[in-house]
Amino acid sequence: MNRTFTPRLEPAVLERLEAYADRFRPHFNRTRQADWAEVYLRGLLQEGERKSIEPISGRVSLPAELAGVADPEQALQQFMSQSTWEEAAVAREYRATMAEELADPDGVFLVDDTACPKAGQHSVGVQRQYCGALGKKANCQCAVSLHYVSPQGHCPLSMRLYLPTAWLNDPVRLDRAGVPPQERRELTKGQIALELLDQARAEGWPGQVVVADAGYGVSGPFRRELEARGLFYVVGVTEQMVVFAQEPRWEWPHEAARGAHRPRSRPRLAQGSPEPLTLAQLAADTPLRRVTWRQGTKGPLSARFAWLRVWPADGWKAGECAGAEPHWLLIERREDGSVRYAFSNLPANTSRLAAARYWHSRWPVEQGYQQMKEELGLDHFEGRSWHGFHRHAVLVMMAYGFLTLERLRLQQEREQQQQQQQQQQQQQQEADGSVTAVPAQSTKRRRGDRDEPDRPRLTLPAVRRALQRFLLPACHLDCPYCRALAHR
Repeated sequence: MNRTFTPRLEPAVLERLEAYADRFRPHFNRTRQADWAEVYLRGLLQEGERKSIEPISGRVSLPAELAGVADPEQALQQFMSQSTWEEAAVAREYRATMAEELADPDGVFLVDDTACPKAGQHSVGVQRQYCGALGKKANCQCAVSLHYVSPQGHCPLSMRLYLPTAWLNDPVRLDRAGVPPQERRELTKGQIALELLDQARAEGWPGQVVVADAGYGVSGPFRRELEARGLFYVVGVTEQMVVFAQEPRWEWPHEAARGAHRPRSRPRLAQGSPEPLTLAQLAADTPLRRVTWRQGTKGPLSARFAWLRVWPADGWKAGECAGAEPHWLLIERREDGSVRYAFSNLPANTSRLAAARYWHSRWPVEQGYQQMKEELGLDHFEGRSWHGFHRHAVLVMMAYGFLTLERLRLQQEREQQQQQQQQQQQQQQEADGSVTAVPAQSTKRRRGDRDEPDRPRLTLPAVRRALQRFLLPACHLDCPYCRALAHR
């Protein structure tokens, strides 16, 4: 049964929220900027249909330090889009804070992107492109993101807007949106993802595996760059890609005899060598085996998989893949009949189960995006500037991080209470003379672990719901009289 519960929080949660916000104060130029950052953070955590500047300024009770502000909306707008504070420094502090709880040698980096639909043409980076939120091409912004999944939990690490060529070729448009000079580079989404990955690893985030969907996996340069960094990958690809199911044989060029035609300069496929196949053709004749990669809230999560060695065939007619080493191909057939494919350079002794678990570690990213959008308003920002978008994204990640830390704290309390109950039961049995050994339980969670099926789950939305009785004002801020009282 898929059950969740809303935890009971004590007033001390506000002290933890304030201490959490205080960690970021040194990275603001002025005290008032840090005060507005905490107001915005509380606005993202509060209930409300929209999490943009105008509704936040109308919902959140201002602290005493800001009580004299006549127009909170204008002040908050200035803080987000015009004031001089470095969102990159705040983001580094956020990652350092989350690393204290989540960084783990078994951690996995996940690359993805998200689209934010827009109505106009002035928001930075907007153009007509595929929008995953709508499932079709639409006017939207697209941001590349890096996430981290470890046995302890998961969180977003960074996010950066993708700038289309049409924007990069329009300096006036870039100036109007406030795009910094160092960001005016023509980068693919894969190149942006690699820069975010390098940034996280330079800050000390551990992990040797990168997972991405087909939007990144179809790029040969992206896969080669991951290998050059000494990383393993499991990346989605499309069914049109070609591979050799058996090791191909090549005829290598050699010097021609005197008077002969010009010698060949490239290898070619030898006569009688296996022909390349599309992944769809290969999947049709490949036996699959059912694999359960983890226990879900409604029971085991499983699908049918194949895990086989193949040889690259990209550019085979020109001999570009001659002599290439084999890599793994993962084929997954889901219950609805759809088929997914992934390439991987995991070690040759990697099991099918391990590959399936890595491949499905993408699920927290999808869940995280949903929570950041539905619960914290990631796609609600209505500003148009580069700094405004990235500042909103950093503050949303900060809100997500606080909820994640609270969830971890509550989970640890539950585990401690469970251990204490077991110890009390054992002591009582010893006192009664009927001793039954109680197995020791490890507090370290492994990949694929979940809460016991008969216990309700603790989710981030549930933690945010529990916060509301401390965050919501006791009076109606839409009323000018009540608002004045609330801000005293």
